[in-house]
Amino acid sequence: MNVLAFMIPLSILMGLVGLAAFVWALKSRQYEDLDGAANRILFDEESDKDGS
Repeated sequence: MNVLAFMIPLSILMGLVGLAAFVWALKSRQYEDLDGAANRILFDEESDKDGS
């Protein structure tokens, strides 16, 4: 029982830290462009190469 007194507050604290990280990611617009990464994989940009 002594372990539960330590583990329950620890798990609540870890959950709150995860929630805070998720809210920070939302506010910093990490999930703004969901299709951009998928499209970048499919199309090869060769504008950086000069072709020679």
